[in-house]
Amino acid sequence: IAKRIFTRQKNENGSLTLLVKGTNFQINVWKALLSTPSGLLCSYSQVARTIGNPSASRAVGTAIAVNPVAYLIPCHRVIRKVGIPGDYRWGGIRKKALIAWEAAILPTIPRDRTLSPDIS
Repeated sequence: IAKRIFTRQKNENGSLTLLVKGTNFQINVWKALLSTPSGLLCSYSQVARTIGNPSASRAVGTAIAVNPVAYLIPCHRVIRKVGIPGDYRWGGIRKKALIAWEAAILPTIPRDRTLSPDIS
């Protein structure tokens, strides 16, 4: 699967079907992450607002921390409100590398790659 993900062509669909288990809250967080376009970043509070629970930034972080399929559910695209990467289950170096990799393959993304408060 990893080879298929990282070697697909730009216009290739590449859709995968996965079965992930979590609470309703976790599933909602993960769905919000799936709507974050490749190469763009958002904050924990932006995700909380997107799922309709603006005071749940910390709970969003907890849901992200237990994401069972990192990269496929792109938790690496979530950063702290102040613009720094924050913690990552798979290591900070890997998170920064994924962010840089997406930025490199999408040269048309503006320099400021953060989303507005509404990511939906």
